[in-house]
Amino acid sequence: MIRTQLEEVKKRIEEACLRSGRDPGEVTLIAVSKTKPVSMIREAMEAGQTVFGENKVQELCSKYEELPKTIQWHMIGHLQRNKVKYIADKAALIHSVDSLRLAETIEQEGAKHQRVIPILIEVNVAGEDTKFGVSVEEALPLIQQIAPLPHVKIRGLMTIAPFVEDPGENRPVFAALRQLSVDIKGKNMNNVDMDILSMGMTNDYEVAVEEGATMVRVGTGIFGARDYSAENR
Repeated sequence: MIRTQLEEVKKRIEEACLRSGRDPGEVTLIAVSKTKPVSMIREAMEAGQTVFGENKVQELCSKYEELPKTIQWHMIGHLQRNKVKYIADKAALIHSVDSLRLAETIEQEGAKHQRVIPILIEVNVAGEDTKFGVSVEEALPLIQQIAPLPHVKIRGLMTIAPFVEDPGENRPVFAALRQLSVDIKGKNMNNVDMDILSMGMTNDYEVAVEEGATMVRVGTGIFGARDYSAENR
């Protein structure tokens, strides 16, 4: 089942790229494996998937220890400062940085591990009260504050769009994040790249790709419905 669904998601990404005149090689699929057992991750690996995303530090760490080190783990959920130390040497990319204090903690842990840790700035484009992330207006000032940190590398932006019945309704959200990345890239700041746009999930990743996403985060579309009981274990 997982192989079939993974192939279907990849096919839809390719088709979205073709519709928008993009190279499918520009888009990285992150298989969101939160609450999913190691056996399902192994099945996805056997089907060729190497990039996985986790929402919780504890889950990322336990799976990191249990699975091959060829996996690239992305921290995509809200990250508390007191948990950074556990993933500083494990996460290939932290998607959810939305404060200077969090970035400073990542800097401290990066220095301890003699590692430059790649991050994305989480932007709450739609301004939803229930979502983390800075506003579009706050993004540039925050980036200017984080950029001087030597063990942190800003690679781009991330957003979580609203859950909508019609994925097309999120097109303006994705377009706004892409425009923001273009504007920031134009500033030519040291230690700031804007080559990653992490946007789009199971419900709307095709629209996100059409609007310029370079990373999409798909869980249910690959693994099936989430096991909510596992989140409370």
